[in-house]
Amino acid sequence: MKFAIVSKGDERSNKIQATIKQYLTDFDLDYDEASPDLVISIGGDGTFLEAFHQYIDCLHYTSFIGVHTGHLGFYADWTSDEVEKLIIEIAKTPFQVVEYPLLEVVIRDEDGGEEDRFLALNESTIKTAEGSVVFDVEIKGSHFETFRGDGLCVSTPSGSTAYNKALGGGIIHPSLEAFQLTEMASINNRMFRTIGSPLILPKHHTCMLRPIGSKKTFLIAVDHFAKTYSHVKSIQFRVAEEQIRFARFRPFPFWDRVRDSFVTDDNV
Repeated sequence: MKFAIVSKGDERSNKIQATIKQYLTDFDLDYDEASPDLVISIGGDGTFLEAFHQYIDCLHYTSFIGVHTGHLGFYADWTSDEVEKLIIEIAKTPFQVVEYPLLEVVIRDEDGGEEDRFLALNESTIKTAEGSVVFDVEIKGSHFETFRGDGLCVSTPSGSTAYNKALGGGIIHPSLEAFQLTEMASINNRMFRTIGSPLILPKHHTCMLRPIGSKKTFLIAVDHFAKTYSHVKSIQFRVAEEQIRFARFRPFPFWDRVRDSFVTDDNV
């Protein structure tokens, strides 16, 4: 089996990276940063997102596993105290693959140029520094509402526990192939009226945002990457055909992750 390691870059994470690399190569596993079967993330959820986007072109055969070296990471199954056990598991035990849905984001400009397509593990957000964002929101090709407010957040099920949750969105189990649209401080008056609640859309639905009114520059983020766009014609969201593959060597149910991250204080 071929493996690669992505480290947070601090001294503790780099030391664990060196240990795992040395022992796994001693077990005759191949270190291959180009096309690994397994990517090991060492750090926190930010490091895991980095690893995901670094190997986003390998999703059909690459699996991911995380070791957290700080506070409890939502995507990290293993603690730094369990590194030796994890090494043995990787070297000796075939892992189970668990797949989670991803979000596809397609940005088109008014000039009809080449569209930008991204995949998000957590979410995509749309904001502007020029007052409020104003969008016509279409679902399955039909106008649903006109939104005016600070912005919108579109999240995956696994990402529903991140920024989406802070905005008052619901938590969705990743076995559901869906995505969620959550408002940021919507304005509701006689001119603008929104549903006011998060929308959860299934895999076969597409959500399209079309800017209206004066031309603005939008800051569009996909996970931890952000880019400024002008002359936006539309932003399209749907459940991606691709999925992320997690390597599981032991059970770690989703609701246990949610409980450990937000409810109990056992890991503080």
